[in-house]
Amino acid sequence: MNLIANFAVLSSRRAIFDLPVCDLGWDDALVFINELLSIPVGQTSVSFVTARNMLMSLRDAEYRGILTQNLLLPDGPGLDIASKVAHGSPFPARLKAADFLPALLTYMEMPRRIGLIGNTPEAVMTTAATFRRHAPWHEFIIISDSFSEAADKSAIIKDIDQQAFDLLIVGTSTASEEKWVHQNIRADHARLVLAVGDLFEVVTDTIRHTPKLLRMIGLDRGYHGMLQYALGSAAFLYQVLQYGITRRKRLLSRSA
Repeated sequence: MNLIANFAVLSSRRAIFDLPVCDLGWDDALVFINELLSIPVGQTSVSFVTARNMLMSLRDAEYRGILTQNLLLPDGPGLDIASKVAHGSPFPARLKAADFLPALLTYMEMPRRIGLIGNTPEAVMTTAATFRRHAPWHEFIIISDSFSEAADKSAIIKDIDQQAFDLLIVGTSTASEEKWVHQNIRADHARLVLAVGDLFEVVTDTIRHTPKLLRMIGLDRGYHGMLQYALGSAAFLYQVLQYGITRRKRLLSRSA
């Protein structure tokens, strides 16, 4: 992440599972993300983190390392639960990607070139059309509508090489989304990169039904991809409680 961006949020983050998550309110978050586009050097990658992301970070050291370099925004009630346990209060705002991104597009008054990468033609084309109606002063360009874990993605990079984006939105609903961005997207590709998970599917209303309990704790995103995690909701709540206990012990030992 760009050092200027990293420095700017040092006083506006709180640790969740020892990962720094921004605790900005809606207005401050919109202003800050928009300002990142005006920085003439470097690149900032933004991740909208949920309970699912946090569980993945505990199991995958490489993924966790990438998240430490990204700008993390709290998406979903799971982060509020973790924040209440660790810090005594929820985040000032729940910056859910499906709500925040349309608001950001409206807030950005200067016309921008925006690239879209998704994994199904219907979802990407519908989202692009929706965004064009929502904020017609921006230029939305579909880079890929068939992103998958196994497919050769060299053509996607070649296509991006020929563009000059201000903002790149990656919504592939894959576990390796942030990894792929970290390994392949350079500063000259886009000044700002947003990893938005299943946002395109949300926009096209193709998300399958998720049990209420998992929606409540923020495991609705990519739920069917989470079936490999037995009792995922219980695992998340357990980790939250464990983190709260260990964090208190650390604080007490420091004060002693």
